[in-house]
Amino acid sequence: MKENLTIGFIGIGVMGKSMATHLLNDNYKVHVYTRTKTKAAELLEKGAVWADSSKAIAEKCNFIITMVGYPKDVEEVYFHDGILDHARPGTYCIDMTTSSPTLAKKIANAAKNKNLFALDAPVSGGDIGAKNGQLAIMVGGEREVFEKALPILQLLGTNIKLQGSAGAGQYTKMCNQIVIASNMMGVCEAIVYAKKVGLDPNSVLDSISTGAAGSWSLSNLAPRIIKGDYNPGFFVKHFIKDMKIALDSAAEMNLHLPGLTLAKTLYEELAHKGGENYGTQALIKVLEKE
Repeated sequence: MKENLTIGFIGIGVMGKSMATHLLNDNYKVHVYTRTKTKAAELLEKGAVWADSSKAIAEKCNFIITMVGYPKDVEEVYFHDGILDHARPGTYCIDMTTSSPTLAKKIANAAKNKNLFALDAPVSGGDIGAKNGQLAIMVGGEREVFEKALPILQLLGTNIKLQGSAGAGQYTKMCNQIVIASNMMGVCEAIVYAKKVGLDPNSVLDSISTGAAGSWSLSNLAPRIIKGDYNPGFFVKHFIKDMKIALDSAAEMNLHLPGLTLAKTLYEELAHKGGENYGTQALIKVLEKE
C-alpha cells in the first residue's frame, strides 16, 4: 500500500506537525500545505514536499489528511476550489480537525457523489499525544473506508475506534470536550484551593492523581499549571470553538449542558484578557483573578 500512496497533509499546527512527522518517519511520500510556509520548514527539511494550495494537494495526492483550525477552514479547503473539486476518484479524505458533525456529513455526502472516500476523525491527546503517536482517534464513516485508512491512522494514534457513520467521530469528540471542560475547572479550582490553605500543590497532586480524581488533565496539565507553564498543547481559542460546536449541537437536540456553558463563559473571559493563545490549563488565571 505504501508505495502506491502519496499523502497530502493540510494544516501544520501544534499537533499537525508531529502527525506529519510520523508519516515521514515511516517513509511515506508526504506533501504539505499550510497558510504560513515557515511553519512547514522543519517538515520540508525532513523530506516533505511543499504544495502551495489545497488544490495542489488534491491534484497530487491520493490520501489527504486535513488538520486545520475552525469549521470555516475545513469548509474552505474542501469546498472552495479545494479537495472536493480537484481530488481524483478513489482518493481518501480524512478530516482530523475538531469540527461540526453537520459539516462532516456534508463532506461525506459530497465525497461519495464524486467517488471519493471520506472519514471524520478528530483526535484527543494534545501536543504530547501527537508527538508520541498516541492520540485517541474518533472516527465516523463507512467501515470499509475505515479499515483501508487504519494503517495510516495507527501511525498517529493508539486508541482508534470507528464510532458510527459520517459525523459520529465529531459527535464523539464533542463528548470528549464536554468532559474536559468541567474537568479543567475542577483541576484549576483544586490547585487554587490547595495554595489558599497553604498546601504544597505538587504534594497534593501526588496524592490525588492516582485516586478517584485521576484524569489526563490532572496528570498532564496540572504540573504545567504549578510551574506557570501556559504554553499550548491545545489553544484556548480552539477550545472555545469546540465548546461552541458542542453547545450548538446540544441546542439542536434541546439539551441543556450547564457545566459546559459555565466553562465556555470562563474561557471566553480568559480569551478577552489576552489568553486566547495560551494552553487550556491557563484557565487558572481567571480563577486566581490574575
